[in-house]
Amino acid sequence: MPIGMPKIPFLLDGDEEDEEEDDDATWVDLYNVLYRTRSIFLGDAIHFEVANHIAGLMIFLTIQDATQNLYFFINSPGGMAVAGLLIYDTMQYVTPPVYTLGLGVLASMASFLLVGGETSKRLMGPNARVMIHQPESDYTHKDKTLEVQLDSGEVEDIRNMVIRVYLERTRLPREVLNDHLERNYFMTATEAKYYGIVDDIGIQNLLARLREESASQDNSLDPDAPDESASQDNSLDPDAPDETRPPKLR
Repeated sequence: MPIGMPKIPFLLDGDEEDEEEDDDATWVDLYNVLYRTRSIFLGDAIHFEVANHIAGLMIFLTIQDATQNLYFFINSPGGMAVAGLLIYDTMQYVTPPVYTLGLGVLASMASFLLVGGETSKRLMGPNARVMIHQPESDYTHKDKTLEVQLDSGEVEDIRNMVIRVYLERTRLPREVLNDHLERNYFMTATEAKYYGIVDDIGIQNLLARLREESASQDNSLDPDAPDESASQDNSLDPDAPDETRPPKLR
């Protein structure tokens, strides 16, 4: 088995099918196989190379099949605001609903992408953490007065765009958002749900559904196939914590 990036045997077009041996299969890296299940991963800081890669995948998968969901797994410390906006705009542009699934840490622009998923399809692991704050400038530590002035105007425009999206997708008024964005504001999964950044906590059953959808993808045009879309939003993790009592936001 190849060493380095995890790889698994996968039958590509032209490979001979053999259920007992993997000799005729092609070794494909794990993420390339997961892309075929329409699962996209952000596991690094957000910059233009990563943003272009993710946006390209979303567009390609939409061209391939505009009727199947996209699953966007996010675990990122954030990064460049403009690169994050590129991913966000692509999420809104593509036809399929985009599930966003937060795991680990979702800071800065990563939390912005989490909240940008399809409404009712934004999920988060019970032990994940969210952090929001306002955009920062590269010129804040430099001594160039004109550049600081010009850049501060651009940062203010981006800040207004970010606030507008949060206002559309969360339950809090602008005054509260302005206050929270002034500093690093951390939230647990329960707080993030009450805030409106996610719709539910727990992704266990969603992963099982993703596996089933991948197995039945070749039969997606069968008119006699049962419609599972009505039960998608109600198949979340039954072990998720009870959020009937709203948490106290700091």
